[in-house]
Amino acid sequence: MFTELTVGIIGGGGWLGRSIGAAMLEKGVLAPASLILSSRSGRVEGFDAWPQVQLTTDNRELAQRADIIVLSVRPEQFAAVEIDAADKLVISFMAGVSLDTLVARTGSRRVIRAMPNAAAEIGQCYTPWFASEQVSAADRAFTRAMFESCGSSDEVASEADLDYLTGLVGSGAAYPALLAEAMLAHALARGLPRQVAENAVRGVVVGASQLLGRDGMPPAAMVEAMLDYRGTTAAGLQAMIEAGFKQAVDAGLEAAEAAARRMQGQYATPER
Repeated sequence: MFTELTVGIIGGGGWLGRSIGAAMLEKGVLAPASLILSSRSGRVEGFDAWPQVQLTTDNRELAQRADIIVLSVRPEQFAAVEIDAADKLVISFMAGVSLDTLVARTGSRRVIRAMPNAAAEIGQCYTPWFASEQVSAADRAFTRAMFESCGSSDEVASEADLDYLTGLVGSGAAYPALLAEAMLAHALARGLPRQVAENAVRGVVVGASQLLGRDGMPPAAMVEAMLDYRGTTAAGLQAMIEAGFKQAVDAGLEAAEAAARRMQGQYATPER
């Protein structure tokens, strides 16, 4: 437990800040009295079990009291966040807000950019993160503990890697949801009852995909194994491949990465 630290989450009332804050308390990373959450209303749902958690509407006050400041707001809301982080550790969850912009806007050079996603709510979030040169070993230790309280994480070697992973990881359940939507629409068009169709699709996209867990079969090996059976699964896979499935995925990930890079210019601000 990092009992000597006070952590403040700006945007602590949002789903991501709330989920990661709760995960740190549940896993004992922080004591409840060491967590400050800011929200516009000054209220945060789901923290009744931890009445010692500090709540505020004042981001400047949070920045003054916290040793570590977590920015869990939407990029377009960042311009309205006025804080002086001095040389405190700042961890940003915002897509497309560069390290340089974070340094200029917060006044700290100890900055980490990270890209968690909605799976933090169920403890299944994978979070890539990138740190500035001034981030210490102790800062890294806390960052790993925070993200591992709600899943797993990797420190990446460059900001460019994080921009790419923003499009891949930050989308969370959206890509599986798109596949599920397409499969569900096809099943319903064939006349299956909605409940049966939804259960079947959920079983494939949510249930069977657990075989791709960290200790499971690599994706390429699973696809190859299914193709080798030359049965119904092989027929379906081959048709999807020939219809351009890989090209569609490539186009989506490249578009998401390009959007992340465009956002860096959109949200850049001059240095103080």
